[in-house]
Amino acid sequence: MTAPLLRDVTLRDGLQLTGKVLPTEQKIDVVRRLLAAGVPALEIGSMARPDLVPPMANSLELIAALTPDELAKCWVWVATPRHIEKAAAAGARNFQYCFSVSDSHNKANIGRDTEASVAAMPDAIRLAEEAGGEIQLCLATSFTCPFEGQVDPARVLDIANDPRTDGAADIVLADTLGQAHPGQVSALVSAVRDRSPSRRIVFHGHDTWGMGVANTLAAVAAGATMVDGALGGLGGCPFAPGASGNTASEDILFATRPGWFTPAALASLVGLTEELLADLGEPNRSRTAEGARSKAEAFDWVIS
Repeated sequence: MTAPLLRDVTLRDGLQLTGKVLPTEQKIDVVRRLLAAGVPALEIGSMARPDLVPPMANSLELIAALTPDELAKCWVWVATPRHIEKAAAAGARNFQYCFSVSDSHNKANIGRDTEASVAAMPDAIRLAEEAGGEIQLCLATSFTCPFEGQVDPARVLDIANDPRTDGAADIVLADTLGQAHPGQVSALVSAVRDRSPSRRIVFHGHDTWGMGVANTLAAVAAGATMVDGALGGLGGCPFAPGASGNTASEDILFATRPGWFTPAALASLVGLTEELLADLGEPNRSRTAEGARSKAEAFDWVIS
């Protein structure tokens, strides 16, 4: 199995539930340390209203502070065409246009029904193209909804293949609540891949029920080539009751072993995770980070 491209989402989905706004300078440091460690892609912020999601308040300042080369590896969460205009003006070029498959969650998260988000996507695609960038179709609640329960896979497929979403290079399938199991993930990723063979499939998982790494591996085996994770398993959605942390980036990397991931890279990431989570007052949920601090010193991946 070829190792997937990891996108670390610490600075967006990871920070959403913390309630703390990290200074822009600290966010810049996190971006540059992640990139220096070898992480190939990052999600660095959101255009969500700062009164609703305070930790995202300085996303535009962060975008403006990064270089074009850095921004080429960075993604920004958007939910409207206007969001793309604002992020592009600051320098962003990669946009994750996100809405929920279930109407109830989309109304709670974005303030409109799913059809309204789909209807606005052609404008979003046009603006991303005019900015010289790329846009992803991100489908939150692809598996379950906190208000409606199980989501019909046919609805996911209908949205993914709606002509109004043409132009999105990727399809992100999000297990927003972390309630999916590997069989579900494999089936949905395979179905989307078969119906949309020209698009990259991205899997965004959470570890609420302890299935984060297993679901990620199932997604990769079924055809996903990019996967999301957050340092130390930080994160969750403030508008999805029952959601907990993302699948830990360290755990995904230890399981998938991309070529750049070495013991030295792990040590760098674990150090960054520990600093960040201590500052935020959040627990470290990464089992790999825990193992790296064990006393099994004969194992190359243990930090001496």
